Amino acid sequence: MTLALVVVLLAQAIPYQRPVETAPQEKTIGGGYKTPPVQKPLPRDYWLQMADVALLGAATGLSVWLAIKRRSRKGLAWLSIGSLAYFGFYREGCICPIGSIQNVTVALTNPAYSIPIVVTAVFFIPLVVALFFGRAFCGGVCPIGAIQDLVVLKPIQTPRRLDRILGLLKYVYLGLAIFFALKPGMARDFLICRFDPFVGFFRRTGAPHMFMLGGAFLITGMFVGRPYCRYLCPYGALLGWCTRLARRGVTVTPDKELDCGLCARACPYGAIEKMRAVRKDCLYCARCYGSCPVYRRRSVSGAGSLDVQGSDS
Repeated sequence: MTLALVVVLLAQAIPYQRPVETAPQEKTIGGGYKTPPVQKPLPRDYWLQMADVALLGAATGLSVWLAIKRRSRKGLAWLSIGSLAYFGFYREGCICPIGSIQNVTVALTNPAYSIPIVVTAVFFIPLVVALFFGRAFCGGVCPIGAIQDLVVLKPIQTPRRLDRILGLLKYVYLGLAIFFALKPGMARDFLICRFDPFVGFFRRTGAPHMFMLGGAFLITGMFVGRPYCRYLCPYGALLGWCTRLARRGVTVTPDKELDCGLCARACPYGAIEKMRAVRKDCLYCARCYGSCPVYRRRSVSGAGSLDVQGSDS
């Protein structure tokens, strides 16, 4: 019995690779046939996946520091560019907490469905950070947010009532994504991944209509700050809920500043209301701090960062 068990274990330990030669080759098929890619992007070694998770955590922590401690618009802009380059174009949108909503949903409801620890970590890291410090992931780490933030040219302020109505769409989208992810077997559909408007740009391939959809978001984003993040992102809905519990975040207090309204005019996302930061809506771009003459004067004089408190709404 023991010998049989040893044989089984040794057999399981032997790596198996299907010999490529058993499949028809391009030269055998002829006619200029090219073997299509089986998966894009290709899987990575486990240690590289863990390195991606560590980098995600480090970038999120850096975003917290830049937004809350340093209050640096320039630093967050550079972090966004770096995140877009790595998590977006280099990793081709694979390190994606947004799409992992579906995987985690299925895993929580179906014991037979397992997901890698990497996917679980990518899903929970930004949420845990949001519980304590707010939506730092949105401000400097999310490539989808970064690509929209970089195209903002002359944003207009969306009427408050319309902004709130459109903001309900992300909750509808979240509900639909969960509903279709929970369907059994072949009926299951991962809507978030299938209709990601920016993944085609990151992977330089995709359906034409998805490129058109992504382009429409970017053109709209030139005048309406981050339309996908504010009105459709299902992960943004989860981050907003977590941020309500945060004790610290990007905040503005008029009685310690000039009460001039420059911060509200500088915010392209409508996250400052009655001279107060609306924490659940703040996307951590730090434009409010960059526009504040009091903060700029104190920064130049070396007096340190502003000690401000904000709205928990």
